[in-house]
Amino acid sequence: MTTGLPSTVRSYHVSAGGGIDGLLLRTHEPRTPGAGEVAVAVHATSLSFRELLVVRGQYVLSVKPDVIPVSDGAGEVVAVGPDVRRVRPGDRVAATLFPRWLDGPLEPAFLPQLGGSLDGMLTELAILPEDALVSIPDHLSYAEAATLPCAAVTAWNALTGGGRGVQRGQTVLATGSGGVSLFTVQFAKRLGARVIATTSSTDKEQRLRDLGADEVINYRDRPDWHTAARELTTGRGVDRVVDTAGTLEQSLKALAVDGHISFVGSVSGNWPPVDPRLLFGAAATVRALAVGSRAQFISMNDVITAHRLRPVIDRVFPFEESAEAYRYYESANPFGKVIIKIR
Repeated sequence: MTTGLPSTVRSYHVSAGGGIDGLLLRTHEPRTPGAGEVAVAVHATSLSFRELLVVRGQYVLSVKPDVIPVSDGAGEVVAVGPDVRRVRPGDRVAATLFPRWLDGPLEPAFLPQLGGSLDGMLTELAILPEDALVSIPDHLSYAEAATLPCAAVTAWNALTGGGRGVQRGQTVLATGSGGVSLFTVQFAKRLGARVIATTSSTDKEQRLRDLGADEVINYRDRPDWHTAARELTTGRGVDRVVDTAGTLEQSLKALAVDGHISFVGSVSGNWPPVDPRLLFGAAATVRALAVGSRAQFISMNDVITAHRLRPVIDRVFPFEESAEAYRYYESANPFGKVIIKIR
């Protein structure tokens, strides 16, 4: 069924390395969804650090010229192409960042990604493969659901993926208060873990506790936060670190023997060297990860629904102020997700 398409669509475009000033808003005719494709009227998108890497030309995966950016968005199905069976017009959906990665381990064939090698969600109408879509929890608004595909799925994978998920009673440490870290705090607490969070802001300490952190270490007061983490675990160390800051050496020093580090990346852009002896000293597992599969997205949504979890939103910008949203995200150190509301 191909009814419900608008006559014109507005979309932002950018080329890798073009910077925030390179975001261009254009109007064009919509493409009719083909076999297995779905037209989604995008209601909201959210920014993650990945989006800054794309416009800076620093993203590790390929980015096509003049791409429609942003991987994260949620909206309503308005039309479907031939042979579509999983969704129908009126469904509320989000899309996986890697549309071809349905389940199992990440493989090279699954690397095409929204807002990079494929057009993304900073548009009024996205044409997406039906296999990429997941239903969004009923209690979430479109803006809240738009926060899930990158940061939330990454946090869920960090805690449950790789064949070694966090166990009830274990201690999880989340570095910083970015999007992945906030979801880590929320999910780890619901999975029965004791949660330690780090921050550089006194103002954020209580907010992290309100989300579920049992302990908060201010690393401006305690630059040796790994030592503070060991003190909070009576010297044993934490069972798992979700490292989003690139502080791998300190994460290893905070780790219990046979502990696990989910290494998400480095929001600072710094990659300090690591002494390999630290790996052996902790008998540590360090796992680099890239978001997650559709199956992980669905299992995460089940937990969000069961616990009525709500993502943290810092600020909402209108579609016409998308560049301002990027600049705010880049400079403001937000606590929670930055949303671009499209409709």
